[in-house]
Amino acid sequence: MKYLALIVVLALSIDFTIAQSKPTDLDKSPLDVSYFPANFPVLKMKGQTVGEPLARIIYSRPQKKGRMIFGEEVKYNEVWRLGANESTELELFKHATIAGKRVAKGRYSLFCIPSENKWTLILSKDIFSWGSFSYNAAKDAARIEVPVQKINEDVEALTMYFDSDSLEILWDNMKVDVPLIF
Repeated sequence: MKYLALIVVLALSIDFTIAQSKPTDLDKSPLDVSYFPANFPVLKMKGQTVGEPLARIIYSRPQKKGRMIFGEEVKYNEVWRLGANESTELELFKHATIAGKRVAKGRYSLFCIPSENKWTLILSKDIFSWGSFSYNAAKDAARIEVPVQKINEDVEALTMYFDSDSLEILWDNMKVDVPLIF
């Protein structure tokens, strides 16, 4: 009887492993990673830096594809996942001041409540979430308000990267600079 139970467990394990090893379909919103300082893994590989980066952001990059984004696809005054698919993740490897607010080092899901003139960025302690469907304000670590700038270019894919003193977020004809101090 012990051997039969062992065989069943092994058979199920093998079947589960095979089922999990199949690749998923190519995603419409590719995953991207930005580091601060920029290109940190390449710099480290070349021996031009050591240790850890100051920050990184992992996010999916939805495409505009002719849609009206802000105010329609991304609703004003509602929590948005600030990307696509799995929630955007901001990791701080050191304590930081973000737009004047002190934030402890750690990993956070990054959400946004956009409006026409400002965005409220939300750093949440609830990581490993999908979209903003299960967003819970009780898990907020910080809320940060930043002004929105209209730009003259049309940015097709949501883009996030670190500049020398900020996190830049661009999409459609909008840009947000999130000041960072480490």
